Amino acid sequence: MPRKTVARTARLASIPLGVAGRTVGGWGKRLAGQSAEQVSAELSARTAEQLFEVLGQLKGGAMKFGQALSVFEAAVPDDMAEPYREALTKLQAAAPPMSTPAMHRVMAQQLGRGWRERFAEFDDQPAAAASIGQVHRGVWHDGRPVAVKVQYPGADEALLSDLRQLQRFSRLFQPFAPGMEIKPLLQELTDRMTEELDYRAEADNQRRFAKAFAGDEQVLVPRVVASSPKVTITEWVDGKPLAAIIREGSRAERDLAGRLLSEFHFSSPARAGLLHSDPHPGNFMLTPDGRLCAIDFGAVARLPEGLPRPLGRMTRLALQGDSAELMELMRDEGFIRQGMRLDPEHVLAYLAPFAEPASVETFHFTRHWMQRQAERVGDLRGQDFKTGRSLNLPPQYLLIQRVTAGATGILCQLDAEFSMRDIISRWQPGFADEN
Repeated sequence: MPRKTVARTARLASIPLGVAGRTVGGWGKRLAGQSAEQVSAELSARTAEQLFEVLGQLKGGAMKFGQALSVFEAAVPDDMAEPYREALTKLQAAAPPMSTPAMHRVMAQQLGRGWRERFAEFDDQPAAAASIGQVHRGVWHDGRPVAVKVQYPGADEALLSDLRQLQRFSRLFQPFAPGMEIKPLLQELTDRMTEELDYRAEADNQRRFAKAFAGDEQVLVPRVVASSPKVTITEWVDGKPLAAIIREGSRAERDLAGRLLSEFHFSSPARAGLLHSDPHPGNFMLTPDGRLCAIDFGAVARLPEGLPRPLGRMTRLALQGDSAELMELMRDEGFIRQGMRLDPEHVLAYLAPFAEPASVETFHFTRHWMQRQAERVGDLRGQDFKTGRSLNLPPQYLLIQRVTAGATGILCQLDAEFSMRDIISRWQPGFADEN
């Protein structure tokens, strides 16, 4: 992992420079007689390839940002999405691994020189490599299969450097998340990622989730076996990753994965007082017995009182078409700044489509639906764009909004159909309140 800021900045800068160079080359091909569609397809494929190569090699904050973007690829129009879809999906669970000697040094520093004696077996080849650490498979001394997550040397320096530099290139990445502001996403990621660097804190989060969902018939959280600042050892779980279900899953798998992911998202604040805040398909899988396994608890939102009740009330009022009360509630909660004059009907028109999944007995999450929402709020000429730009997102809701948007992106990638209304009714305070 390149640590020096200058070297990492140069690699990040190569993305926009590469895009510019390919664009110039594309103009030349147009002059030579190639169609706009041919040039556009080639540019998209080559840009996506470079995006994965640079973000994947840098790991750290650059790769984490790529993973955050990957859940929004469902909003990208189909005619340009496929190359980016493939490249961004790779970032969910794969990256060039660190060398075996480097990994051994981290293990010795964190667990002592005799670290191998703690294991009956240990595989030097990583089973997965992600943004700030890679995972190895092993067998603990008591015979339990375990997953060993080892943090990359220099991940802390690289991560913070990347996120600072990515702010400079935020406009380049806007096409991957239409209708969503990239700069606030980067700032929020910066805040969360500093927490993820201490694996002991992540282990504590995972213990809370594992305790809350112990014996659950729908959700499985692996138990923590041991932890240190840069190494975490947890029980190993086999399953089918959501990325594989998105790519080739059956209709039953898609619907089950979507329903269980939503159940986990909405129920965990009430059950654990925490919200899993790293929603991308690489962090979830379906187990052979039909449960959702959740991993990677470095980033969480602390919600000791559960999900905020005003969110449920806003959803209910949007579905009821009560623009006046909705407007009053949003002013009280800070979504509309003092002195800001907005038409209540415009605010209702902006929010109501987002509440659509809770309006029917079963809802079908599709890429087409998410693309419609992105086009609607991202159309510079439309009223929804003007309304959205006038609204405020209070700090206490920022992480919840980002996680919900990311989870919705996964549901649309899954093409899942299930009763979201039932889940919201049971777990979102304020939604089922009496009128």
